[in-house]
Amino acid sequence: METRVAVMGIIVEEFGSAELLNALLHEYGRWIIGRMGVPYREKGINIVSIAIDAPQDTISALSGKIGKLPGVSVKTAYSNVTGKTNG
Repeated sequence: METRVAVMGIIVEEFGSAELLNALLHEYGRWIIGRMGVPYREKGINIVSIAIDAPQDTISALSGKIGKLPGVSVKTAYSNVTGKTNG
């Protein structure tokens, strides 16, 4: 199965969605290389970045699910780096 490396930038404006976001990230944890969360208290938001190495469909599915959470926005940038996984 071919995988791609990508990064997701996530802005959480509605605090109640943080738990739902964490549950999604846990569900896709096998594909996540690393994550960083930064609370921006002055603005009342959280900024999360995710590095992921997964099949294109998996990345798109996760991004779509995150984007449907209330008060959460996500953008994904894909690298040209691909690889194989035993899946």
